[in-house]
Amino acid sequence: MTPDRILVTLVGLTAIAAVAWFFWFKRAEGVAAATVSDGYQEVMILVKGGYTPDTIRVSAGRPVRLLFRREETAACSEQVVLADFGKSAVLPEGHVVPVEFLPAEPGEHEFTCQMGMLRGRLLVEAV
Repeated sequence: MTPDRILVTLVGLTAIAAVAWFFWFKRAEGVAAATVSDGYQEVMILVKGGYTPDTIRVSAGRPVRLLFRREETAACSEQVVLADFGKSAVLPEGHVVPVEFLPAEPGEHEFTCQMGMLRGRLLVEAV
């Protein structure tokens, strides 16, 4: 194998590894939920081609309110599902929809669209 072919192969493998890391292995620290006056841990989540923020940190044993605002018309984002908490909500375009629940135990939980294409994470931390 010639040196130029080796170089092209190495550059190609590096590019493939970078794409895989960015889309599948990169882990964001997440946004900490703010505690509001009624005691809920609250975060506003924009739904537009995905969830922003897509990683949210909350404390176990305290109620959580996720406020979803959908800013697109894609059918996939019409509903959000928090399967681990038995919650789901229809997200009409341009409206803020609260989803409330109580995470009892620390752990990592996923929220998705009804098709599972849009994904977010809820990191429940011990107090």
